[in-house]
Amino acid sequence: MSTTKTLAFVLALAAGGCAASVDGNPPDDPNHPGDPNPDPDPLPPDVDASGKYAIKSSIDLAQNAPGKAGDIAREFIKATDDADDPTSYLLDLVIDNMSSGTFKSLLQGAKPFVAGYLNDRLLDIAPDFVTTMLTIGNDFGDATKSFGLNETLDVTKSGGAWMGTRTVVGARFKIDNVESDYAFADYNTENVVVPNVGMTVDPTGKLSFADHKVALAYGKVLRIALDGAIIPSLDPSAANLGDLLQHQVNCQIVGEQLDQACYDAFGFSPGVGTFRSACTAGLSKAADVIYGKIADLDSSALELQVTGTAKALDKDANNQLDTIQTGTWTGTMSYAGTPATLTGATFFGSRM
Repeated sequence: MSTTKTLAFVLALAAGGCAASVDGNPPDDPNHPGDPNPDPDPLPPDVDASGKYAIKSSIDLAQNAPGKAGDIAREFIKATDDADDPTSYLLDLVIDNMSSGTFKSLLQGAKPFVAGYLNDRLLDIAPDFVTTMLTIGNDFGDATKSFGLNETLDVTKSGGAWMGTRTVVGARFKIDNVESDYAFADYNTENVVVPNVGMTVDPTGKLSFADHKVALAYGKVLRIALDGAIIPSLDPSAANLGDLLQHQVNCQIVGEQLDQACYDAFGFSPGVGTFRSACTAGLSKAADVIYGKIADLDSSALELQVTGTAKALDKDANNQLDTIQTGTWTGTMSYAGTPATLTGATFFGSRM
């Protein structure tokens, strides 16, 4: 063999060797991170799927989130959307929560003057109010359209058929790129149990869930988002919206400034305590209004009518399913009897 042919033969062998293995692993090895086709071996025909699994589902409602939820998000924006807000918003809260009488009438008539008076002292009264309310509105709007569900799946076998019970035990929210889990039990919310969900597992590892319905208390889920995820991210010392508003607005200074404004305008005033109390009561009622709107969402259930498919694996080869991956829920989402196609709903899980 000529030198040229010998060299070509050696290079061909080297090239073949590189194609067969880069670091000692064969190219079809599913455990090899460089393998572009990591297909696991088929499941054995008698694989055991029974047991309990932890499941994480992601629900993307996109443009199909119930309209009432958007109305709630706009309640936060309402405190900032006028040119003289938040002073005008705060002044309205104070006036609305004053007892009927001379001073309430005088304030209503002199509102533009008093609002300007307060606005000049805004940094003392509520320096971060606008930013905080806008952030809550935006974060709440995001939570209405996309959130996660934490679930358990209990699988049993009856005759030759697999049967599952889906139990939604909590919610998951991502706020400022930080994802956190919230158990329903910690917020006096009942788990959602969906029994008798038909299941099949074929030899290729395809896991299928028959058509079933998951009915969520959408308002309670969003209340958890607000109290559990959004508010603590802005004020760790606030347990709820009422606390947050009280921390954002210094009602003592509001009372002092309104008392001084009345004295400057009319020559007399009812005293700091009257305005301070009205400010405190107004902020509490503002929180109650928003909570009431959230609770009203549960006049109808958010219903997910879905089927599901996923890839089931027995990674440790002990003849038991242990991993559920690349799952997709397909079907419809309906609220108050109005159905829409559910898209972007995924899930994955593992044996507990």
